[in-house]
Amino acid sequence: MKIFIPNSAFLGNINPFLRGFVPKSGEKLEIGANEKWIAVHPVVLVMVAALGLPLKAEQVFFEKLTARSAHYLERMGLFKFLGIDSGIKIIEHESAGRFIPLTQIRNSQELSGFITEIVPLLHLNPLQTDALRYVISELVRNVIEHADSPVGAIVAAQYYSKNNTIRIGISDTGVGIKSTINRHHFAKSNLAAIQLALTPGITGTTSREGGTESNAGAGLFFIKSIAKVSREFFVIYSGDALYKLLKEPIGKSKKLFADPFKDKHSSEESLPVWQGTVVGVDISLNDTQEFSDLLDLIREVYSKTVRERKREKYRKPKFI
Repeated sequence: MKIFIPNSAFLGNINPFLRGFVPKSGEKLEIGANEKWIAVHPVVLVMVAALGLPLKAEQVFFEKLTARSAHYLERMGLFKFLGIDSGIKIIEHESAGRFIPLTQIRNSQELSGFITEIVPLLHLNPLQTDALRYVISELVRNVIEHADSPVGAIVAAQYYSKNNTIRIGISDTGVGIKSTINRHHFAKSNLAAIQLALTPGITGTTSREGGTESNAGAGLFFIKSIAKVSREFFVIYSGDALYKLLKEPIGKSKKLFADPFKDKHSSEESLPVWQGTVVGVDISLNDTQEFSDLLDLIREVYSKTVRERKREKYRKPKFI
């Protein structure tokens, strides 16, 4: 396997980074990086970490970095995660309020501990903390319950003071969205599976519209909606497909759609195949709308969509 960390890779320009990933099977991982400087979204780091975690240190080959930005990779815990010595010496500083380093979460107990101990370090106000806690909890829970990932979920996040934004990345190397969705629904492609996964009321645990009491098929839709209201990016990459929610122009109504393809978005297929799922989301902390009000709006769209899908299902002719 080969993966290259460029000088810049955030959700808005993530496509070239994904196209450069070489997922060929083999018991080694070669990691290249831009020689001059590196500034990347946490989603880049969780992908690299997920690929390298199952391997032994001698199976991971990382180009020696001379860039000052390599200190960022060290601080985020990438070299430690891969079990290799970066040769970088840094003076430890308090990380509170800036980033959540790479963390592996394999079960609900580890998730609870992570939320309790790590999230408060970002020093957000209660409403912002609720949003961050919800996003991370839902994304990790999806991995634990559906992905069958041998490495669990790999999570990282960073606060960017310049634009007052939290950027979150999570990855797994499980079965992927298409395999999960097709347990109870039908998706002919990875992109079609992503569309279904983002549609409220659809879950890989049941064919029932609205899901079950414990899994309502709302998590990814909620998270996409949070990003949309924040006028930020949201991406899902699984198999050979990528869905990217694009930023809404300022002044445009923040209308929520049940069908993710009705949102302003881009998509791409025939990408290098990622065995599992990768999610990246940015959340602006500038929005003054209370998080509870946002959830009310999201729930309204969710309920309406489930009712409409049920009616449509029962309208279909039945032949005896």
